[in-house]
Amino acid sequence: MAEALAIVPTYNERDSLALLVGRMRQAVPDVDVLIVDDASPDGTGRIADELAAEDPAVSVLHRAHKDGLGRAYLAGFQKAIEDGYRFVVELDADGSHDPLELRSMLPLAASGADLVLGSRWVPGGAVRNWPWLRQFVSRTGNGYARFMLRSRLHDLTSGFRVFRVDALKSLDLADVSSQGYCFQVELAWRAERAGMRVVEHPITFVERAAGRSKMHLGIVAEALLRVTFWGFTRARRRP
Repeated sequence: MAEALAIVPTYNERDSLALLVGRMRQAVPDVDVLIVDDASPDGTGRIADELAAEDPAVSVLHRAHKDGLGRAYLAGFQKAIEDGYRFVVELDADGSHDPLELRSMLPLAASGADLVLGSRWVPGGAVRNWPWLRQFVSRTGNGYARFMLRSRLHDLTSGFRVFRVDALKSLDLADVSSQGYCFQVELAWRAERAGMRVVEHPITFVERAAGRSKMHLGIVAEALLRVTFWGFTRARRRP
C-alpha cells in the first residue's frame, strides 16, 4: 500500500476530474487517490467509478448528497486513518493545483513537517488567470485571518496541503464544523495553535480551465464570521 492518500472532493467536475487524476498518477505514481463525490448530478460519480475500475490506486467514496467541502475531507481523513496511511494530501479537482509540487511537499512532511501548505502568498508563490478582485479577496481574507488569529501563516485558505496522519489524529476533528475556505483556515490554525510544525511551500495556483467555481458569497461570509468569532473568543486558548 502507498504511504500517502490524496483526497479529491468533487461536485460537478466531469470536465476536469479525469485529467486531474491522470496528472496525479503521472506526477506521483506512489500516491493513492480517493475521490469523494457528493452525488454530482452531472455524472462525475460515474466518471470516478470508471477511473477506479481502470486503476487499483484510485478509489471512490460516494456520499448521498451535497454536504460541503469540510465534511468531504473529514470523511476522507477517516478513511486514511482507518487504512493506515502516513500522509494525507488535499487538492482541488479542477486542476488548479499542480500535482508535480507533491514531489517537494511530501518529502517535507516525511522529514518532520506536520502540515505542508501549498502557499500562493509567500515568495516564489503565484496566481495565474485570476481577476484582480479575486486576488484582492484572497489576499485581504488571508490578511484578516492572520491578524484576528495571531497566525504567522500567509495562506490559511490554501486548498493544497499535506498532513501527517498522526498530526490529524491529534486534532479534535469531531469538533470541526466549518466548510469551504473556513474549513481550511480552521485546520491550519488548529495545527498552528497545537504547536505543530507547519511549513509553507510556494506554489503557482492556476485558475480552472473548465467547469464552474464553487466559490460564492456564503462561503466568504461564513469565513468572515467564524474567523471574527475565533479571534475574539478563542485566539489564546489551546485547541
